[in-house]
Amino acid sequence: MPRSMIDDQTLGELKAELERFGAENDISVQEHSLRMLNITHDTGEFLSVIVRAAAARRILEIGTSNGYSTLWLAEAMSATGGSVTTVEASEYKVGLAAANFERSGLAQFITLLHADAGTVLRQSREHAFDFIFLDTDRSKYLGWWPHLRRVLRPGGLLVADNAVSHAEEMAPFISMVKGDPAFNTSLVSVGNGEFMAVKASNR
Repeated sequence: MPRSMIDDQTLGELKAELERFGAENDISVQEHSLRMLNITHDTGEFLSVIVRAAAARRILEIGTSNGYSTLWLAEAMSATGGSVTTVEASEYKVGLAAANFERSGLAQFITLLHADAGTVLRQSREHAFDFIFLDTDRSKYLGWWPHLRRVLRPGGLLVADNAVSHAEEMAPFISMVKGDPAFNTSLVSVGNGEFMAVKASNR
């Protein structure tokens, strides 16, 4: 549906509902795979602003969970005419996300993949995405780096969540990206900490 037909109040209420659900779920659930581990509200606002500023039209999100972060990205894409491809390995979370996308009025801007992210990256064409958001198993980022680098277009932006809250886990990946001469990087103290890396326009 066109951006003008999306009900901003309903979308805002859905986001607030998912924020409450995520917080309550993660307090009461011990099993890591069943926790939502959503981004913070201010991180959502931050992502929405930067993807609009970058005029991104092709977003890849790795780690959908219940779709909370995806809604922030898709809302921005409804304004730019772009789309979000979001990848989630958990069948349970894919089910939650799909239902939330339908309720949001943003489903047409989202492609939800129940898949292994490494496989999706390997099968994606070179320079396929303008913007990549990482919010999943941090131990896999190093192994994915050659493919993340390849599928991000020149001038594209990569953002990884939890760069401050899980600084020790993120350190090897951040060090590798910082050492790549094709990238300029920054650590932003929003939410759980966002590591940002922009690819040179001539690479």
